[in-house]
Formats: sequence, structure tokens, C-alpha cells
Amino acid sequence: MSPRDLASIEGKAPVPSAHVPVMVIGAGAAGLSAAIETAQLGIAVMLVEEQPVSTGTMGLDVPLFFGQRMAASRSNAHMMQQILESDPRIAEAYELGIDVQLGVCAWAVFANPAADAATAVPLLVGLADDHRSWFVSCDRLIVAAGARDLCLGFPGWEKPGVLGVQGALQLIERYDAFTGSKLLVLGAGALGVRVAERAAAKGLSLAGVVDIDTAFAGTEHGRRFQELGVPLYAGHIIQEARGTTEVNSAVLAALDAAGRPIDGSQKTVACDSIVLAIGAVPNIELLDSLNCQLEFAAAKGGWVPRLDANRTTSVKAVYAVGDCAGLGGDAVDEGKRVARAMVASLEGGAAVSEPELMAPPSVTEDSGVARLRAWMRAQIQVSGLDVLVCQCEEVTRREIVELRAPRYVPSPKSSKCARDLHTLAADGPLNQDQVKRLTRAGMGPCQGRRCREQVQALLEQVADCAPGAVPLARYRPPVRPLPLNILAADSEPALLRDHWVAWFNISTQWLAHWEPKPVPLADAGRAPQPGEGE
Repeated sequence: MSPRDLASIEGKAPVPSAHVPVMVIGAGAAGLSAAIETAQLGIAVMLVEEQPVSTGTMGLDVPLFFGQRMAASRSNAHMMQQILESDPRIAEAYELGIDVQLGVCAWAVFANPAADAATAVPLLVGLADDHRSWFVSCDRLIVAAGARDLCLGFPGWEKPGVLGVQGALQLIERYDAFTGSKLLVLGAGALGVRVAERAAAKGLSLAGVVDIDTAFAGTEHGRRFQELGVPLYAGHIIQEARGTTEVNSAVLAALDAAGRPIDGSQKTVACDSIVLAIGAVPNIELLDSLNCQLEFAAAKGGWVPRLDANRTTSVKAVYAVGDCAGLGGDAVDEGKRVARAMVASLEGGAAVSEPELMAPPSVTEDSGVARLRAWMRAQIQVSGLDVLVCQCEEVTRREIVELRAPRYVPSPKSSKCARDLHTLAADGPLNQDQVKRLTRAGMGPCQGRRCREQVQALLEQVADCAPGAVPLARYRPPVRPLPLNILAADSEPALLRDHWVAWFNISTQWLAHWEPKPVPLADAGRAPQPGEGE
């Protein structure tokens, strides 16, 4: 009998607590539409939605950039009620018998790479709430994770009161828990109009809208701002957010034709909230961590999954729909069509192609990536390089450009170690994952949600390359900053608990030098030979 290989995964796979034919992640317009259509076609479905998010998670700016503008006094029960009231289709989903999981995040999805590509079942999804984590398996998975905030750093942007447009809309529209009263909006596109309209409907004051575009006042969006009575600051950029414990004003500067600040043009605008409405980013973290093939499409918002006509990803049995598959499009109709194609595949027949399921339209205006590059260039002209990009690890633009190690790590003295982005780019294409390891930008609890695109834009500017030329910084599970006591709540098999160190091939890493030498893994299971262990 051959000895057991303690380093193998045999007997160590996590055990799902339940199995469902179909799981939909995300209860936005696309996810709800897909889940309801699936249920109406007679297939059992679980719908996972991480809202309402706990105030503790909001405090980490996860999953959106909330900027400490949420009412901490609101109870979970109140938040849950707000979510239910925000979209009547959630109640419809309950009535159809859909297993609706509110306040539950999907922190990982795992697929068996050895599985038959025709079936690719089951998929294993890691779920968690505020108290525990567990696994659920499914035959088909529809990811409708939506979009997240696109951020831009400037002096003072780490102060409470600076937040993303997606976070602001959630607090104003869904939670009714926004604590600001006077908003300054950065970005005069469709997202800026939407947050201004919602804020005005709630009786909030608007201090103005700022955009580096000098001509936006004459556009349809500009006219809508004027109808709302919002002061327009065309051809301006924020120079600084001021305040002691939180934002109380912003300093704006006018830009010349070259994007440089005009001396003496600075003006101070009173506000308690600064909303970043430059653009949005498709939320692809689960898809990337699952190793779905991605492609860069600026008109769809940046990195998006590569999909076939039925919105199937490169990982069979996994579909993507809504903004996470590319910004724009009719999310409700798209969700229905994806559900029909998915159900046809699930029932054993060939997937029915939906010829009308076309790619979402170009939304270059609010795609974000092109606008972020322009805003970044102007912002550097106004505020320089000594501005935080990564708030969690306190990494500045200069430290990224100069590839400085974290401040708590001694810097090497040798000139042979003197490196920066320019010398790194000369050796080959810049890679954000490499820069992340050298500077720690993106390694904090927000998991790069506030700085990822800024770092990419900075690398592209230094390398003078097109958007998307710098590879995506990869996502790894868990894609949510879960406490260890939540992850550890799932009991480990004995083989995993007793022999997990073997997976790293460093069997002695926790042993002091005076401890006896352990039996090598290759010899596990055989009788000790004379002299061994002495």
C-alpha cells in the first residue's frame, strides 16, 4: 500500500452546506431580472446581495467608497427595510420562491479545472455575512456584480466627506442614510447629473459641479445642472479639500489650455461632502479571481470579461450580465435574455443563442478610464506628486513613481538598487502587481478599490502607453476584507488542519532550530530507519 501524500488536496476540499441549480450574485437591475426570469422558467435559484452592508464594512470603504458619510445610528433592521423598499422586485423574488440572501457577500468562486468543460459542475461559491462564512455549490452562476467607484486623489481626499458617486447614490437612494448636507460634485457627466438630481430630491444643498472640460456648460448635462440651480465651475479642478476632522470646504483652481493651474484663480467653496463622479468601473473582481478571460474595452468602462453571444465567460457555466460585463445597455432586458440562454443550457440542450443580445453601447463619456487620465494629468499639475494614492498604506504618487519601499522598511543604500518606474519600464512592460509588491500600494483593507485605477493611470502616464497597455492588477480570494474569525467559522477537515503546512513545502517553518527534524513528506507512512530523528 503506497503512503498517502500529505501535500495533496485529497480529502481536504471544503464541503458545501447546500446545492442550488442556479446562483445569481448581485440584486441590481440585471441580477434581479435574471433571477426572476430563471424562477419563472421553473428553475430553483439563489439570489445573493451584499447590501445592506454593515457600518463597519462601510468604514473600510467596501464595497463602495462611502467616505464616512453613512449614518452609524441606523440599525441593521432599518437598513434591511430600506433595501426591500428600494426595489419592489425584491419582494417579487421572494414571492416566486427565490432564495434571496440579503446582507451576504460572495467572497470567492472556485471551479474545478479538471471538470468536463461541457458540464463544469459544480461551482463552489464562498459566502459570508457578519457572523459566519459557508460554501454553496451550484450548476450555473450568473455574476451581476455591477460597477464600483472610480477615485482620484488630491490633498485632503482622505478626510471624511470625500466619497465616490456609487457610494453616495447608495446612501442617498437605497439607505436614506446620507449624513452630508452640502455637496460639491467632481465630474459633469451622466453620473454627476444623477447624484445631483437625487441629492436635490432629498432636499440637500449643491455647492457646485466641477469639471476640467471648459465647454460642459453648453451640453445637455450642463443645462440640466443649471435647471437644478447648481453653480458650474467649467475648466476647473479641485486643488485641496480643507477641514480639521472632516471636509468643510474645497479650494478650486481654473486651468489654462494646457491643463495647468492659472495663478490667482483659486476660489474656496464651502461644502461638507465632495462626490467623485468622474466615472465608474465594471466590478470584475470575482470573475478575475475565477480566471475568466478579460479584455480591455475603454468604451465599456475598462477591463471586462470576454463573453460569447449568450454572455458566457471563458469559464463554462459562468455568465456575466449588467455593468460588470460592460457599462451601459438595458440591464433588465439583458438579464432576461441571459437567463433564457442559461436555462436552455442547464436543461441539457445546446445553449440557445440570443441574436438580439448585443454588446452594450459605447458609454465613453462616463467610462472613466479616458477621463481619469486627463483628470490625473491636471491633478498632478495642480497638486504635484506628494499626494496619497493609496490611503490604506499611505503611499504617495512620488513613492510609486520612484518605487520606494514602504516607510517602515529600511531603504537599500547600494546604487545598484536605485530603481524607479522609468528604469523599470526600460526593462519591459510595467506591471501593476510588481509595483504593488514593491510599494504596497493596493495592499490595504479596501483591497485597492480606491487606488487601483489611479496606480494604473500613473503607470500608463510614465510609460507613455495607451489605456489598457499596463496589465490588470490581479484579484485573489477573498475579494472582501473578511475577519479571520468569519473565515475560520467554517470547520476544517482534519487532514487540512493537521497538514496544511505541507502545502508550502516548508515543513520546518514553525520549528525552532533545536526541535527534532521531522520525517520528510516523501517518507511519510514508512517506518523510521535507524538513526533518523537523532
